[in-house]
Amino acid sequence: MTGDDAIVVRGLTKTYGSKRAVDGVDLTVAQGEVFALLGPNGAGKTTTVEILEGYRHRDGGEVTVLGTDPAHPTAAWRARVGIVLQGTGEFENLRVDEVVSLFAGYYPHADDPDAVIERVGLAHKRSALTHTLSGGQKRRLDVALGIVGRPDVLFLDEPTTGFDPEARREFWELIRALAGGGTTILLTTHYLQEAEALANRVGVIADGRLIAVASPADLGGRSHSAAVVSWRGPDGPRSERTETPTAYVSQLSLDFEGAEIPGLTVTRPTLEDVYLEMISATAGDPA
Repeated sequence: MTGDDAIVVRGLTKTYGSKRAVDGVDLTVAQGEVFALLGPNGAGKTTTVEILEGYRHRDGGEVTVLGTDPAHPTAAWRARVGIVLQGTGEFENLRVDEVVSLFAGYYPHADDPDAVIERVGLAHKRSALTHTLSGGQKRRLDVALGIVGRPDVLFLDEPTTGFDPEARREFWELIRALAGGGTTILLTTHYLQEAEALANRVGVIADGRLIAVASPADLGGRSHSAAVVSWRGPDGPRSERTETPTAYVSQLSLDFEGAEIPGLTVTRPTLEDVYLEMISATAGDPA
């Protein structure tokens, strides 16, 4: 661990009966980093995050978040950690502004509730009872409750579930602003595009093991994977798989005598392609 590490995990384990839900996970997240934890349902990511949040006890390993073991949290540590859970239904008979103001009172240096409501796009629902909100609006409220305390570390569990595409992109801008201000963010998501848009690094967890950690562009050797060059030739669509797409396109340009190459595209494997390949390989591993 260094002074620049917000989250450090070494040899983390958690077992339920005969099932090893988390199996020796090692992970370091730097201060100000956005880290996305990816994995199929049941892979161990939720258990891992709940241990980091201090909501679940571990069986083995070492964990520190902001220099504190979350198994022994203090009030001062809690004030520095923000959590966006999957739902906050017990406040359904309060107004949006009442709920956010209530949560603001739990923190010594809370943000202005009205400003937070504005930032998550709920200004027009400020006086609405929370049970009247749509699914996406309730998710925005969950986010407001997670950030109102100005956290140094923010845990986001599937934060944009129920968001339409426009609302999701607005939320991404909020996350970028928080990260730009120095907030460390650990995110779980099933939206691979979201991980690619937000994360400095992603980790893939499967069968309780962290099988890969890299930037979205480099995960699984993606940046060096063979590309597919496609174009429209005289006889119809053509494509070629190559590890040197620039050289291939240059040669192709000579065939077209410098003219525009119709329908030209160069594509590498997407983050989703690489992720699904990793998960599939793990599922086929008898170990």
